[in-house]
Amino acid sequence: MLMKNWWYYHKWYVICGIILLGIICNVVGNALGLWHKAPDFQIAYVGKTQLPQDTVSALEESFAAAGEDFNGDGEVIVRVNQYISGNQSQDAEIAYYEYASELTLVGDISDCESYFFLMDDPDDFQRNYQLLASSDGSCPDEMDHSIEDKVILWADCPALSGMELGSYSTVISGEEVTGDNQELLAPLYFGRRCFYTKDRVTSPEKCNKLWNDLWIQ
Repeated sequence: MLMKNWWYYHKWYVICGIILLGIICNVVGNALGLWHKAPDFQIAYVGKTQLPQDTVSALEESFAAAGEDFNGDGEVIVRVNQYISGNQSQDAEIAYYEYASELTLVGDISDCESYFFLMDDPDDFQRNYQLLASSDGSCPDEMDHSIEDKVILWADCPALSGMELGSYSTVISGEEVTGDNQELLAPLYFGRRCFYTKDRVTSPEKCNKLWNDLWIQ
């Protein structure tokens, strides 16, 4: 009888607590990557404007087709991380977003998440982070902030410019804009990171092999 009375007066507290616990577990699990498969490798896009989602999806699918199952989970997954910076906007909201994006990029670099980098201004990126590997994969001298032999123009790489990426559709300032993904990516530069410490991305040797398979020397 005592338990019956307790349940009568407290059942909704218990039910709400269970629901709340489920929500917390879901949020924490998503944040830690527990409820979805980890990517085999990641690509960081660093630019002044965000890539359309159609372009990001096309890149992830094409690189997944070019790659392999590095982590052995039965699926090839590629993640493109977007980091927007360099606009120095006077709009407080946009400036805050860019600042947060730059902090997230620093976290990506520090945690060795992305191996490949797609950039609209590799000179600025190398000056700020000095992260791009030399042609043989080694780290350049600490005073070397050049991009010579460290990046390749997307349009100049047959393996990249030959990808079937289709078109994109996005909304800019309330207007629908469409275009060709290859034309959008053509002026960007592609590079890979080096490692000054013992920390590495997941499967660095396989990422390096993919780099060579893409004919980027």
